[in-house]
Amino acid sequence: MPLLMPKRARRRKVHRGRRKGFAHRGSTVAFGSYGIQALKPEWITAGQIEACRTTITRRLERGGRVWIRIFPDKPISKKPAEVRMGKGKGDPDQWVAVVKPGRIMFEFDGVTLERAKRIHKLLSYKLPIPVKLRMRRRLGGEE
Repeated sequence: MPLLMPKRARRRKVHRGRRKGFAHRGSTVAFGSYGIQALKPEWITAGQIEACRTTITRRLERGGRVWIRIFPDKPISKKPAEVRMGKGKGDPDQWVAVVKPGRIMFEFDGVTLERAKRIHKLLSYKLPIPVKLRMRRRLGGEE
């Protein structure tokens, strides 16, 4: 399966932008029982998302479900090695997802708390930022 990338993009090259502020949308566990929450702002590459997805699915061992709440829709351009300055912006090199603090990046269900903690620890090795394990907030009588 190829890495995540948009089927088509509005623009081939985009500005770098700014990663300040906190995530307002996507900051609560909405689908699964557990979520992996970002604690710092960062660009998460398509390869890192795929590595996390494979780690989660291997640890679930059937029975569980995975939700990926981020998508790499920002192209990052790069100039080739040993190229002189000038001559315009480089070609798109990879796709990244812009993640702000508080964003739930992955959710999963169908595991115990101990196994969820193990998945969190393994994902923290794969990601370039510190992450936190969040549990879904259950209200009285909800199941």
